[in-house]
Amino acid sequence: MGFKAAPVAARVATAGLLLAGWGVAAGAAGADPEPSPTPSPAPASPAPATASNTPAGAPAAAPKTAIDKDGTYAVGTDIVPGTYTTAGPVGSGTCYWKRTGNPDGALLDNSLSKKPQVVQIQPTDKAFKTDGCQPWQLNPDATPPPMASGPQVQAGLGILNGVLAPNGPPAPSAPPPAPSPDPNAPAPATSPSPAPSASPTPHS
Repeated sequence: MGFKAAPVAARVATAGLLLAGWGVAAGAAGADPEPSPTPSPAPASPAPATASNTPAGAPAAAPKTAIDKDGTYAVGTDIVPGTYTTAGPVGSGTCYWKRTGNPDGALLDNSLSKKPQVVQIQPTDKAFKTDGCQPWQLNPDATPPPMASGPQVQAGLGILNGVLAPNGPPAPSAPPPAPSPDPNAPAPATSPSPAPSASPTPHS
C-alpha cells in the first residue's frame, strides 16, 4: 500500500503547487500597475485664430489677397475686393468662377474657361466662388475684362441660370424691340430745303 501512497501524495503536492501558482498569478493580474513617469509635454504652439477660439474684442484675421484652393469666399471677410488673376485651370480641366451679389446672393458674373482669367470683385459683392482654377492673386495692375452691354449680359445670365439653377427665378428679359413703322401710314412732312447760296468767286 505504500506503493500507492506515493503517487497519491505526488498528485496532492502537484495540485497544491498548481493552486498556489494560480493564486499568485491571479494576485499579480489583479494588481494596479505602477504609473510610469510621463514625459513632460513639449511647449504647445498657439492655435490659429478662428471664430471659435478668438477672444472677444480681439481682432479677427485680415481678409486675404490670394485664393489658393477651391471654395466660396465672403468678400470683405475672407478676401479683399479688387482685381484678381489666375493662370487658368488646373491641369487639363476647366476653371469656373462666379460672383454673387449682396444681400440676396444673385449671380452677378461668372465664367467657365480653359484660359487665364481676370475678374473684378466689387466691394458690394457678397461672395466669390472658384472651382478647378489655379491660385488667384490680387493684381491691381491687371486690366479687368470689358463690361458687356445690359441685354447681352442678361441673356447670357438667363441661359446660365437655367442650366445652373433650373428652379431659380428667371433672369429679367431684354426690352422688346422698337415697333417697326407702318408702311401704310402717311410719310412725315418734309420741310423745303433752302436754296444754295451763291458763293463769291475768287478774283485773280
